[in-house]
Amino acid sequence: MKIGVILPAAEADGPGETPGWPAIRSFARAAEAQGLDSVWMFDHLFDQTEAGSIQGMHEAWTIVSAVAASTERVQIGTLVLCTSFRSPGLTAKMAVSADEVSAGRVILGLGAGWHDPEYDAFGFPKDHRVARFEESLRIISPLLRGERVTVTGRYHTTRDARLVPPARRTIPILVAGEGPRILRLAARHADAWNTAWYGVPDDRLSRQLAALTEALENEGRDLATMTRTVGMVVRDPRVDAPAEENEFAGSVEELAHAIEAYARLGIDHLIVLLQPMTEPSLDRLGAALELCADLEGRS
Repeated sequence: MKIGVILPAAEADGPGETPGWPAIRSFARAAEAQGLDSVWMFDHLFDQTEAGSIQGMHEAWTIVSAVAASTERVQIGTLVLCTSFRSPGLTAKMAVSADEVSAGRVILGLGAGWHDPEYDAFGFPKDHRVARFEESLRIISPLLRGERVTVTGRYHTTRDARLVPPARRTIPILVAGEGPRILRLAARHADAWNTAWYGVPDDRLSRQLAALTEALENEGRDLATMTRTVGMVVRDPRVDAPAEENEFAGSVEELAHAIEAYARLGIDHLIVLLQPMTEPSLDRLGAALELCADLEGRS
């Protein structure tokens, strides 16, 4: 099972302010040095809390491209890129360019979007988000396969569009989300699927995995062709902050056992959101993974 982490690029991830590029780069390089498999970037323009305060966040693709140029081995994913914010053709073009910079390490995670304050502030349409998402996938997916694409849709139009230069490889597409429509789109268009956020594996995760299996079977797709990814929230219990219901806040040894539980479920890629997003938190995760290796060696 691969292990990745979310990058600190939002105000909530830093010491009272949005982390600057040097801190993000250092975190990404530290994750790579720990032997982790991937780093991931959220895609939000800002976050508005329930109280109405605004928290800053860096633009996703700019950070993805910068991390691609600053690392050598880790995969670099978006969890997930909001298709409402960019036209589908531009999204595909940007993915190919970022993949070139990274020498073939990009995972294009896509989602329909959900945070209404962003849409209101920047004038993005909120109606029929899943339908718009479906049209975007109908354009992005074949473009990344090197095809010429003509689509006359309700929301998007392309006329003999193609990517020049083309991608050097087939860039994997990840679709995140739950519900029958999203799962159907994942089964039709995606190489990977994500569900989040969890502490330890629970009944909700089991239900989501079963629903994905059903969607794949309904599309006549080989179950082995879908990469299953799960988002896990891991809070350092030494930090004086209460853990929420969907967060894991156990010891390093307990974290190792929790990671092993995901592996036994057949999860292919575990994506960890560390709380706090600091290099000491990365060290704790690295120590847990060393214990995992010891546990596997004894089994």
